[in-house]
Parts: sequence; structure tokens; C-alpha cells
Amino acid sequence: MKTANYPLQNEIPALPEKQVQWFRSQLQTWSIANFRDFPWRRTADPYAIFIAEMLLQKTDATTTEKIYETFLARYPSPKAIATAKIEEIARLLTPLGLHFRAERLHRACQMILEKHDGKIPATEAELLELPGVGKYTARSICTNAFKQPLAILDTNVARIIERFFGIKGNRVKSRCKVLWGIAEILAPKTNVDSWNLTLIDFGAATCTASRPCCQNCPLQQQCNYAKIRLVE
Repeated sequence: MKTANYPLQNEIPALPEKQVQWFRSQLQTWSIANFRDFPWRRTADPYAIFIAEMLLQKTDATTTEKIYETFLARYPSPKAIATAKIEEIARLLTPLGLHFRAERLHRACQMILEKHDGKIPATEAELLELPGVGKYTARSICTNAFKQPLAILDTNVARIIERFFGIKGNRVKSRCKVLWGIAEILAPKTNVDSWNLTLIDFGAATCTASRPCCQNCPLQQQCNYAKIRLVE
């Protein structure tokens, strides 16, 4: 089975509107039967969503789910985390890995108390000032907690874009302006929170890093990667 070798893309390509609309439609239809259910997707509480996004960093959703509700019960507010011992937080977060996660979360909650009166900031710029919060995490919180129409880009979304359009972004995907630009073009003007979650789910279930399900993929008809990979 053949594999793809894409050229490095240095500029945001002009995407035909029909292709963009088709891409959205295919994935929105796919999501009806494949949208995953997690406790952080059933809440509108900004703090609960903030905690979820911090715990999900470099950790799969299934692993995060195992301790998420326990963590929220133990630390129900930014103040609870800010006044706790880092060692205690780290002990509860051990199954997730990343030994520095507890320290970053502790410092972020201290800043939330000091600068935001204990409330989760509602803007991307303010969230980016918090320790451990990058562009993806900030935008995920903005869309899921505050319903702001902001596109996201993580490893899953970057992989979908590169494969479908037959391009290659920079090595550090999270900082690739081209991939971010395409993600913003693809995002619809409404219900962006659901759209972002659909992309994440699609990348986790179908357009996976290894052994992607190209034969059953709703994007197969126009996907550059599928056209190459399915040729024996």
C-alpha cells in the first residue's frame, strides 16, 4: 500500500468554497452517529471545562475521564487548587503523567484568584497569560465554555488537514500559521464548539495516526491521502 509524501506548504492555499462546504457537511453528518460523550462535554461550567482542558493536554480522553470527576470533587474551585499542596495535586494526577502539570495548574489557579477574582478568564488573550495554557487550550476553553467562534488546531486536526489537502505544515504543528489558517477557513460561522469536537473525534476514531480507516472514511472521495493509500 502506498504512502503520501507531501510538499511543505508555506502559504495558506485558496480553498474552493464548494470543497469547504463538502468537507464540513461530510464530517457534520459523520458526527451524528460518532460524537463521543464525556462528562466535560455535558457541562457549561467554565471551571470544569478549564480543568478538563488542562488535564487533557498530551493525555487521551479515556485516561482523563478516569480521574476527572474525582479531581473536580476534590478541587471544586480555583481557590481549592491554589491553596492546596502541589504534592497532593500531583499525587491525584499521577495516572495522567507529565510531572509538571500539577505545578502549572497550581500557578494558573493562583493567577486566576489574583487577577480574575477566582473566575475563569473569558478571552483568549487572558487565558494565554496563564501558566500551561497555549493557543489550543485557550481556544478550546473559549469555544466550549463561552461559545466563542474560534477554530482550534491540535495534532488530530493538523493530521486531518494535511492528509485531506495533500500538504505538509511545519514540524511544530501547533505553531504552523498555514494549518491554523486552514482550520479557521474550515470552521463554520455557527456551532463552532460542536465542529471543533467533531474534528477531534474524527481524528481519534477514523483519521488516526496509524492505521487510519480510509476505506470507511466519509472524506475518502476527495481526500488526497486516501487516493494514494488505497491504491495497491
